Amino acid sequence: MAAETKIPYKIYLTEEEMPTAWYNLRADMKVKPAPLLNPGTGKPLTAEELTPIFCEELVKQELDNDTPYIEIPQEIRDFYKMFRPSPLVRAYCLEEKLKTPAKIYYKFEGNNTSGSHKLNSAIAQAYYAKKQGLKGVTTETGAGQWGTALSMACAYLGLDLKVYMVKVSYEQKPFRREVMRTYGASVVPSPSDTTEVGRKILAEFPGTTGSLGCAISEAVEVATKNPGYRYVLGSVLNQVLLHQSVIGLETKAALDKYGIKPDIIIGCAGGGSNLGGLIAPFMGEKLRGEADYRIIAVEPASCPSFTRGTFAYDFCDTGKICPLAKMYTLGSSFIPSANHAGGLRFHGMSSTLSQLYHDGYMEATSVEQTSVFEAAEMFARVEGILPAPESSHAIRAAIDEALKCKETGEEKTIVFGLTGTGYFDLVAYQKYNDGEMSDYIPTDEEIAASVAKLPKVGE
Repeated sequence: MAAETKIPYKIYLTEEEMPTAWYNLRADMKVKPAPLLNPGTGKPLTAEELTPIFCEELVKQELDNDTPYIEIPQEIRDFYKMFRPSPLVRAYCLEEKLKTPAKIYYKFEGNNTSGSHKLNSAIAQAYYAKKQGLKGVTTETGAGQWGTALSMACAYLGLDLKVYMVKVSYEQKPFRREVMRTYGASVVPSPSDTTEVGRKILAEFPGTTGSLGCAISEAVEVATKNPGYRYVLGSVLNQVLLHQSVIGLETKAALDKYGIKPDIIIGCAGGGSNLGGLIAPFMGEKLRGEADYRIIAVEPASCPSFTRGTFAYDFCDTGKICPLAKMYTLGSSFIPSANHAGGLRFHGMSSTLSQLYHDGYMEATSVEQTSVFEAAEMFARVEGILPAPESSHAIRAAIDEALKCKETGEEKTIVFGLTGTGYFDLVAYQKYNDGEMSDYIPTDEEIAASVAKLPKVGE
C-alpha cells in the first residue's frame, strides 16, 4: 500500500478515468435473480409484455442476465461530466472523533442539484425515452431525490414528467417538491384521487400517509393509459442497479489508485439502487473468487425487508398492477410508518440483491431512526456535510464497525456510500433536535398479516 501520508482527503478520477461502460453484476452470478412474472399467467414476462410499461432499450437491459459490460452512450457520459466523477473521501475527522484505528472512506454522491446518486439512472432512463420518441414519462418518488433527479433529466432533454410523491414526504419536504416543479414536473401526493388505483387504496386505507408501493401503482396506471408515455423507476429494477454501477466502478478505480483494498463495504438499502451500484464491482470479484469483502446492507428498523422479510414472489406495488418479483418482502400491503427516511420506505428489495443475500454473499442489519440521526449529527459536525436520512443509515453502521475496531485494535478499511445531502430534510432534523422523534418497529403480527397476503405462486 502507498504511504499513509500520501492518501489525500479526496481522491478524484480524471474525466479520462471515468467508466465508459456499466457493469452488469448478474453476468457473474451463478444463481441468477428469478425472472419477473406476469401476475395473470404466473409465467416469466417477455419483452413484448414489458414494452407497454418501460422503454424498449430499458427492457433489454432489464432482461439481460449475461452481458457483463454495457456501453454508456456518449450523450449520457457527457451529461455525467457535469457532476462526475464524484469524490471518494477519507473521513479523517470522523476517525479522529471516534479514536478508531479503522480507516473510513465514503463515496459522496450529493454533488448535484438533486442532492443524490439518483441522477446516474435518471439521465439514462430519460435518454432512452427521448431516443424512443416518447412525449414523457411517469414515476414515483419517496423522499424526493429520485423525482428531483428525473425532473432535471427530463428538463434537459425536453420530456414531460408526472411525479407521484409519497404523501408523507410531499407534506414533510415541500421544498423538494418545489425543486421538481421548478424543473417542470407536475407533482401529486400519493395515494391520490386522480387514479383508479389511488382511489381504491384510499378506500382501503383511509388517512394513509402513503408508501412507495402506492405511488408506483399510480404512476404505472397513468403511463399505461396515456399514449406516448412510459413508466420509469428509481430503484429495485435490474436496469437501475446497472446504471448505478458507475458509483462502484469509480470507487474501485479510486481505491486502486492508492493500492487500497476495503475490508467492509456498507450501503443503505431501500430498494437497492445505491447499495447495488456501490458494491457491484466488489461483489463481482467476490463472485468470481478473485477477492473477498464483507458487504453490509443497512435498512430502517421500521421497514426491515431484508432482516425480517420473506424471500418470495410479491407485487412490487400496493395496487397489485405491476409484475411479480422474487425478493425479500414485507408484503405489498405493508404500509411503513411515516419515518423520515422516505427513500427507504419500500416493502421489498431488488431481486438481484435479494438473491445475493439469500445465497450468503452479503449481510444485513436494521437500525432505529433516532440512532440514525445521532450518527448523522455526529458526521455533520466533524465532516462538514449534512447527510440525507437515507445515507445516514450507512453512516450509523460505519460508525458502529469503526467502534468495534477500536475495541479490538483491528485496522480495518471501511467504505460506505454517502448517497446524498439532507438540506431538504430539515424538518426531520428539527424533530430530532427538539426531542420529538420516535422509533417505530413493526410487530411480528403486523408483518405476518401482510406476508399472509403474498400471491400464491411457485417457489
